[in-house]
Amino acid sequence: MSGVPRTAEFERVLAEGTVRAVAAAGGYGGGVYLSSRSGRSLVLAAVAGVPRSLLRATWRVPVAGPFPVAEAYRSGRSIHLDDADETMRRFPQLAIALPYPFASVYTPVTADGETVGVLVVLRAAVPRRVLASPARRRVRGAANRLGTALAGLREQGVSVRWEAEPISVQLPVTAARPARVGQFDWYPETGVFAADDECCAILGQDRASFGGTVAALAARVVPEDLYALRAAAREAVESGAVSVHRLRVLGPQDRPCLVELRARPAGPESGGPGPGRYMVGALVDLGSGVTAAEAAERLPDGLFSLDQDGRLTYANHRAEALLGADRSGLVGCHPWDVLPWLSDPSYEDRYRAAMLSQEPTSFLVRRAEGHWLAFTLYPDVHGLTGRVVPVEPPPGEHGDAGGRPDRAGRGGRGGPGEHRGPGGPAGPAEEGPAAGGPPAAVARPGALYRVLQMASALTEAVTVRQVCEVVTDQLLPAFAGQELALYTVRDRHMHLAWQRGYPEGFLEPFEGVSLHARLPGVQALTSGSPIFFESERHLTSAYPGIPVDLMRSWAFLPLIASGRPVGSCILGFDRPRTFTAEERSVLTALGGLIAQALERARLYDAESAVARGLQEALLPHRLPAVAGVETAGCYLPGTQGMDIGGDWYDVVETAHGVAVVIGDVEGHSVAAAAVMGQLRSAVRAFATGGQSPDGVMACTNRLLADLDAGLFATCCYVQLDPATGRAQAVRAGHLPPLLRHADGRTEVLDVPGGVLLGVDPEARYPVAELLLPPGSVLALYTDGLVEQPGADVGQGIDRLRSALAHTRAPSLADVAERLVREARQSPDRLDDIALLLTGRPPAGG
Repeated sequence: MSGVPRTAEFERVLAEGTVRAVAAAGGYGGGVYLSSRSGRSLVLAAVAGVPRSLLRATWRVPVAGPFPVAEAYRSGRSIHLDDADETMRRFPQLAIALPYPFASVYTPVTADGETVGVLVVLRAAVPRRVLASPARRRVRGAANRLGTALAGLREQGVSVRWEAEPISVQLPVTAARPARVGQFDWYPETGVFAADDECCAILGQDRASFGGTVAALAARVVPEDLYALRAAAREAVESGAVSVHRLRVLGPQDRPCLVELRARPAGPESGGPGPGRYMVGALVDLGSGVTAAEAAERLPDGLFSLDQDGRLTYANHRAEALLGADRSGLVGCHPWDVLPWLSDPSYEDRYRAAMLSQEPTSFLVRRAEGHWLAFTLYPDVHGLTGRVVPVEPPPGEHGDAGGRPDRAGRGGRGGPGEHRGPGGPAGPAEEGPAAGGPPAAVARPGALYRVLQMASALTEAVTVRQVCEVVTDQLLPAFAGQELALYTVRDRHMHLAWQRGYPEGFLEPFEGVSLHARLPGVQALTSGSPIFFESERHLTSAYPGIPVDLMRSWAFLPLIASGRPVGSCILGFDRPRTFTAEERSVLTALGGLIAQALERARLYDAESAVARGLQEALLPHRLPAVAGVETAGCYLPGTQGMDIGGDWYDVVETAHGVAVVIGDVEGHSVAAAAVMGQLRSAVRAFATGGQSPDGVMACTNRLLADLDAGLFATCCYVQLDPATGRAQAVRAGHLPPLLRHADGRTEVLDVPGGVLLGVDPEARYPVAELLLPPGSVLALYTDGLVEQPGADVGQGIDRLRSALAHTRAPSLADVAERLVREARQSPDRLDDIALLLTGRPPAGG
């Protein structure tokens, strides 16, 4: 789990909390999100009632993101979305990621007063039905119980943060009567039938009342099936073995139940052949499973069952005939993977729609020219049952054979999972979907869904690396690919920007190839047209001698933005594949989106490099050595946004000692960095010019106001006499400094503050008198080190105070490094961080 402790007890707590919340809200599914190790993301830790794969797009959600789970975490308040319209209105990005009609509840989970996660419950979207107050209180109670349990785990040293894939939790099952197995010993030559307790229970008796003979067994057999028992006894005497015989026996309350009798020879009772020969066997109560399957086989309609993940678990004989495939080739597989005419993504999306809405859905599919089938899906939290029947072609539906819809289904504004409303074609009444089921519709193509999903995901990507990660995470699972490579053009040569799935070293010969090279990735780009190879033979015949790995089909997509060549995207598949016209058009459209995103990201990366260079030039390269004090500074840029901000610090020698200063200009931009440079220069000039601390702050404030930059800034300025440790401090809207004493005791200094710089040109700033004893350390810092989304800044300051109190290191620079170590390792740091430490040597040091 990437270093995060995870115990069986932790998983049990998450599972019980999820099940309890789903039951409390009357939902059909749900899950638990927990904070990531960095605290910048929420990660799905447990999911129940719906397949994990359906929620993959929202496994990890930025804490600052526009999603309901993130807002509940930040605000500490529950969010209730009662239907798809409300979800689209309030959280459109969630509606794009999961375009299905469902209701949902998001309740924050707190442990010891700190929000650590969010409970999510999915509910059926019923018109005009909202979550009633009693149900809301029950969900709140489930969240409180989960929070208490997580707090207990944390006290035991277990981290309650999450970095792994979610665990799958099964909701309670209301199952049919299960099969039971009783065992017996049978001595055919003597008629002794020694049954165990379970065997007697199947026969509706206990061992004491059961006679222990074949005659006693016969007394419990339904008269019509006595011949089958006598045949079994004859087999036992004549051959010493018993084939399977079905009998109806009188069970509890003398009600008939179907059982199977089977036995095998066990050899002599005690050495050698003889009259002691006996058999061991089993009496199997089949429950209702076998009879249900037999009933399904007698129906004229095709029936099938999919598990929660969409794999086929059962199909009756009629379904085999209608689908045109043998059960042995279907069971354990996704139907849309093994039946070519079901390969359009929209059909898989119907399964997704049924599972996430928990509402029946119907649609029409053309299996071949003039051969149409109507499917109806009936879901529950453990999977779905499907019905398939032949129907007449809908009016006006014509096109080439091959199983793809030749036009989009008509209907409302819904996503790919929406079915046609009443009045859509459903074929003859006697052959249409089951009575009471939704009307069928021709499933709409999955193209728009794929394009929208990719576009939505790319809006969150800023850098080239982020774009490449999004493209990989979207394309490979969407098209069942195994390899992906992204090349970009630089100086008329192709350079690898990203790859996933290729054998080590395989792509090295292609690095830096010219745009004149005869390679499919290059020619796709120079011609502007995608190239598809449906088998290895097609590729090697078109490009003799080209290296080939284990892939068997490929798609080479040109990446062109505004008429400019950006690069190529190569997809590899591990089996021969027929690229439908729909897939080709979708991949071509996605190539355009990828090209635009890559071009934007390349410009961003180039601009960020310039901005970072500017910022590094403005910050001090080294701090001056001042007798009687030790100083150490540390700066970390944010990992999101412009990667450049207005955080700064400085150490200035003055006529009255040494001044240590830290500040933060609002925003993340080149303008913020420029203002930061001007303020740093101004503070240095005013300090060396003999101004008092309050004078330095007042003059800097007037300067920023006169610049009219439209930006404000915070600042903390401390002037220190190294010989005596006496200091004067001024604060303009900045966070209070910390002071660690020689004995380790660390306090937050009470320094009166004035308004932010640049707000009021005439503002005055009070001065606080401080004393830094020998061996003490003064810490100035910016908000990026202590602020976390959804948490009070006071808690962050207290965490920093505690860390400073317990951090011991050989030098002040090592102390600074350790204080920012956790932030340095965070991949999604929203804000810049600046830290400046000033220490006085111990007495006699």
